[in-house]
Amino acid sequence: MAEKDPEKEKRKIKAVARMKEIMTTYYIEAKMAEGTGKKVAWITSGGPVEPLIVMDVIPIYPENHGAMIGASKMGADLCEKAEIMGFSRDLCSYARSDIACAPINAGPIGGLPKPDMLICCNNICGTVLKWYEIQARHFNAPLFILDTPFCHTEFSKEAKKYVLKQLYEYIAFLERNCGKPFDYDKMKEVGRLSVEGQRLWRAVLDTAAHKPSPLSAFDAFFHLAMIVTLRGTQVVVDYYAALLNEMNERITAGIGAIPNERYRLLWDNLPIWYRTKWLSEKFASYDACLVADTYTSAWCGVLKYIDENDFLNTIAEAYSRIYLNIGIDQMADEILSIVDRYDVNGIVMHSNRSCKPYSLGQYDIQKIIREKRGIPSLIIEADMVDERSFTESQIETRIDAFMEVMRGT
Repeated sequence: MAEKDPEKEKRKIKAVARMKEIMTTYYIEAKMAEGTGKKVAWITSGGPVEPLIVMDVIPIYPENHGAMIGASKMGADLCEKAEIMGFSRDLCSYARSDIACAPINAGPIGGLPKPDMLICCNNICGTVLKWYEIQARHFNAPLFILDTPFCHTEFSKEAKKYVLKQLYEYIAFLERNCGKPFDYDKMKEVGRLSVEGQRLWRAVLDTAAHKPSPLSAFDAFFHLAMIVTLRGTQVVVDYYAALLNEMNERITAGIGAIPNERYRLLWDNLPIWYRTKWLSEKFASYDACLVADTYTSAWCGVLKYIDENDFLNTIAEAYSRIYLNIGIDQMADEILSIVDRYDVNGIVMHSNRSCKPYSLGQYDIQKIIREKRGIPSLIIEADMVDERSFTESQIETRIDAFMEVMRGT
């Protein structure tokens, strides 16, 4: 047996083991729900999960499942299966891989538990509407669609009224399908825990402002799972409080995410799940640490719109103004804010074949960032799950050239 590298062992984040334990318990509970009388709801990653927590419904995220498929390197095979079923390769690889899994219980965890209902919020993209309609038909389960208007520049009073009305329709949908009334007092507590969890997650990410950064964006991609899946629970609050303590301990001990941090980069778009380790090691070989990203920060970026003392009535705006539902200029402003907060001196943009809303404005954003901050940027073309869209030699050449530019700045 090969000896462990003490330098690598020192940099390992201890909370990873606890995360795996929590997520394993979560999926086991969901798989056993039918026998325990609990209900399961599939919900989009940007959807309002808190009402499900109030109703004691287990939320399941097909997008998270897609990420696991990608990380397990099962994406290409499952996407091909979806294409044989008649779905275009141009569709989202999260959708294709999830749709392919459903009839045969495929994937890294043997398929997702059967949903009793589906909740679809289109604040992340339009693909989810058809994706969830397909799955609702397959499982013969009721579907609720929450429509959030695109916020090109602002969130009008009319838009707020429109979304808020739907939130109360969502609650009525849950009452019908759960057979019990909604507990508005419990909603206050769940809302408080949701806000506290988001604040702690922001605090964890903000430790990366320290030099050297105690965690990288690749670490954040892993630890994001909790704020997505179990937002509004005490488990999330406790987990991120412990993770924050560990990050602060690493800062005190001078432990960085990479051995010799020299360059601080920002990642834009979804991860390339099947190549996170390769990318991390490639950038680290140039003493470059990806200290921040637009993806993980999206789950705490709307805190400014939430009043924890009036949670239900203020999340209409918060869930409508998430990163993928705002205009290009606002996206650029968000990135500029991250650049300044973490003292970033280079940007890596993943032009993601699957995620059009995330990718189509990147060249405009790249131009804005260059004009306003003068920092170099790299665009690499790939896909978050489908490995057939990843060309290692081409991407490696681009990274090498980009880092040579970084060295010259």
